[in-house]
Amino acid sequence: MSDDKLVGIVLVSHSAEVAASVAELAKELAGGAVAVPVAPAGGREGGGIGTSAELVSAAAASVDRGAGVAVLTDLGSAVLTVKALLAEGDELPDGTRLLDAPFVEGAVAAVVTAATGADLDAVEAAAAEAYTYRKV
Repeated sequence: MSDDKLVGIVLVSHSAEVAASVAELAKELAGGAVAVPVAPAGGREGGGIGTSAELVSAAAASVDRGAGVAVLTDLGSAVLTVKALLAEGDELPDGTRLLDAPFVEGAVAAVVTAATGADLDAVEAAAAEAYTYRKV
């Protein structure tokens, strides 16, 4: 499947390693969905724990194929950083949406759904539905 019509996924974590690992896990569990544009945005530019608006913006631009960009975050300041970028209006591609979803399970659901060619609304719904996954 061509990636020019797929929703892009950005995974924002305080840790570069966590963001990259969740991206790898989600793609692998989606059957190696190599066509889905997924970008981790973890840590700070120079390394270390934190959230970087510049890394988030660059990641969103790198996965934008015109079908929307779904952003999943891990913790507090990652959420605040993405909300601030969205409020600025010109820092993220048009059609970028912060998803209210668990980070790992939501990322897997988002990538699996995006791999089917689903639109941003369907990707968001699948990621949010991950809140209902029961473990016991």
